Amino acid sequence: MTAPPMAHGTASATVDTPVGPLALVLAQDGAVLASGFSDLASLASRLGLADVPPRAQADLVAPVAAAVQRYFDGDLTALDDVQVRQPGGAFSQAAWEQLRAISPGLPVTYAELARRAGSPGAARAAGQACARNLVAPFVPCHRVVPASGGVGSYAYGADVKSSLLAHERAVLAPG
Repeated sequence: MTAPPMAHGTASATVDTPVGPLALVLAQDGAVLASGFSDLASLASRLGLADVPPRAQADLVAPVAAAVQRYFDGDLTALDDVQVRQPGGAFSQAAWEQLRAISPGLPVTYAELARRAGSPGAARAAGQACARNLVAPFVPCHRVVPASGGVGSYAYGADVKSSLLAHERAVLAPG
């Protein structure tokens, strides 16, 4: 996998969330180039980079941090409008687009994601697209689960994935 141009990110920050820190790297236009439930050093390591120096620019970070806060406050669509950009082939791009279309609280299987991305039978490729997703939770790969049950894998741990799914179910639960 080719690493994105993270060193050229304009702003980086870590936002506290109920499931742990969320590291962010943003472009000059405010698009999220990388994010994940870790600190910045761990995110850089996952991406194969030596380092992502923390550079907070309030005008870029604030809208993204506010969207994250709204999501955890119960607005499950708050992350939908955050612009993201990540490198990847045609199938990965299609899968990531479809991930953003999955309704909160209604996870789909890897096979269903493959079908929605235009490649029925490519469940393994759908799993790889989830594993290569550099902008979680803005591209919500946590909403994909194995057909055999359970929550499956997640780059930031099954406990974080379970917590995100439980948060969405709780917000959507009546009463």
